[in-house]
Amino acid sequence: MKKEHPPILVWHKVLDNPNGLPEGRVQTVTAGHQSFCLTHFEGKMGCLDNKCPHQGGPLGEGSIENGMLRCPWHGWDFDPLTGKPPGGYDDGVDTFPVEIREDGVYIGLPKEEEHQRTITDLMVDTMTNWGVEVGFGMVGHSNLGLADAMRRAEEKGKFRFFGIRHEGAASFAASAYGKLTGKPAVCFSIAGPGATNMFTGLWDAKVDRAPILALTGQVATQVVGTGNFQELDLVQAFQSVAAFNHRVQRDSQHAELMSLAIKHALLKRDVAHLTFPDEIQTLPVPEGEEVQQSEGRITSQKISPPQELFDKAVRMIKKAKRPLIIMGHGARFHRQAVIELAEKLNCAVVTTFKAKGLIPDDHPLAGGVLGRSGTPIASWFMNESDLILVFGASFSKHTGITNKKPTIQVDFDPLALAKFHEIDCQLWGEISVTVQLFKDSLENFEPAVDQRAAIKDRWDIWLKEKNKRLEEDHGEGVSSIAVFDALNRFGPENAVMCVDVGNNAYSFGRYYESKAHNDFLMSGYLGSIGFAFPAALGAWAAVGDKRPVIAVAGDGGFGQYMAELSTAVKYKMPIKLILLNNDELGKISKEQRAGEFDVWKTRLHNPHFAEFAKSCGALGIRVTQKGKELDEAIQTALDHDGPAVVEVITDVKLI
Repeated sequence: MKKEHPPILVWHKVLDNPNGLPEGRVQTVTAGHQSFCLTHFEGKMGCLDNKCPHQGGPLGEGSIENGMLRCPWHGWDFDPLTGKPPGGYDDGVDTFPVEIREDGVYIGLPKEEEHQRTITDLMVDTMTNWGVEVGFGMVGHSNLGLADAMRRAEEKGKFRFFGIRHEGAASFAASAYGKLTGKPAVCFSIAGPGATNMFTGLWDAKVDRAPILALTGQVATQVVGTGNFQELDLVQAFQSVAAFNHRVQRDSQHAELMSLAIKHALLKRDVAHLTFPDEIQTLPVPEGEEVQQSEGRITSQKISPPQELFDKAVRMIKKAKRPLIIMGHGARFHRQAVIELAEKLNCAVVTTFKAKGLIPDDHPLAGGVLGRSGTPIASWFMNESDLILVFGASFSKHTGITNKKPTIQVDFDPLALAKFHEIDCQLWGEISVTVQLFKDSLENFEPAVDQRAAIKDRWDIWLKEKNKRLEEDHGEGVSSIAVFDALNRFGPENAVMCVDVGNNAYSFGRYYESKAHNDFLMSGYLGSIGFAFPAALGAWAAVGDKRPVIAVAGDGGFGQYMAELSTAVKYKMPIKLILLNNDELGKISKEQRAGEFDVWKTRLHNPHFAEFAKSCGALGIRVTQKGKELDEAIQTALDHDGPAVVEVITDVKLI
């Protein structure tokens, strides 16, 4: 009979001081990837498995009473040295050897086996092969196996994960990342409240057509339906928001499930959700399952519009004397092609608010933002036009595109075409392909009118009006006009700017003049307060230190996710926040007055935000005067090597 040799032990120091644990006390210690209960009883040291065999209660948090170690969760007793329960029962806990040495206390453990690849390893590797490289979220008890798989991917340099303070910030950050890059990021949570906290950011991504991948933990399958702690039917809960929505099961086609989730997110520009029951996350990879790649799994989207309708559109363009191009958020990855078409037609280009900056305001054909957050320039050119070409916009009421002009609409989504009213010529096609076809068809076409001179005249009129408003001062704080005038002068031309909702957003759209390489992110259709700062986290994850990231928010919006400033400090994200503080939900007060209601419950009790920033480890500056004080604060913040907050005390009436 072959003699079995005892396992070779690896000794781990768990206490630096050999006398560090007093008599009659217990303590949780960690060695390798496990935690243990260290005990000191009757002059001897013991080491037990830290998990009570009944519900996994942490024995290291228990106490020794009447000579027995008592579980802190439900009071079951064990011998502090042998781990055996009283009464002759066989549900004791394992013990491990202990050595007390001069330099501390050691425990002996068998050598850890090499990690066996799990289902979540397979799925995370498939995810990164599809180009999903960034995640935001919170690690917790029902997602630990999946979190460990993401940790291994991060150690290999294939994935980056940012731990946030609230899951709502994670989904906003992932939404912003998708809007900026066109690629999905992960937002990650536990079961129950962690998952439901993500809903607002997921809806923001959905209605703004940004790809996003939500991964949630779930309680163990065997307790589903029993009213278990934090048990929710997450597949049912996510049904309204997710275009792809499934629970990962033991016998799922795991790599295929992840591939389809990401494919839906990319092609539908929507939310994909997978939920992982606790016990599934650490199961070994089933035999024969392999990691999948994206190659050969996703089609080109460079589709051309129907020829008959395209020919009609060309005839309409040739007939028009004063065409106007409107770019929406859907044209963000095709901006240069659309601008080149405008230069061919010598026509003005205006944008929706969500598409602000797709053409810089100093371009000779730029007409600014159209609609409630826009300028008189854009509305003037819409009124004067005899043809409107709309690329990637959805005709929201906020934008106010007239339905009284001949209109050509181009969009990749056929449901977006003529969504709200009849359109004279609907072109279902990818925007850059359609624009190139226009340029080819109009190669020898000479426009009837060059609109550059008229655009310059309208800008001159508007700039004079802005300067008049800049001089207004009620002595009740800095005007938002002054804030954005300063940003116009000092803001980097390649900044990514994340804006919140409220009066600060209206003022931003109206008074900030976009530069050559700005990008702007906002909660467009959902219009969610609190978006700006979490979005800046997502923007920074996308661009890193290659481009500045600036958040613009009011006190109401920043107050919702202000703890995420500590996240920016933790990860050394040099985000700059321009915070307009008027101690009020100013836009709501304005709406109450407009609706002939009393102003009610819109005043805010705020902290000193600049001091709060300092307490988080960021730069904090409070500004109460326009001019030199404001200019120096913004310049100092932009030059600062790290996160910074410029808190400007603003006049609620000067927007």
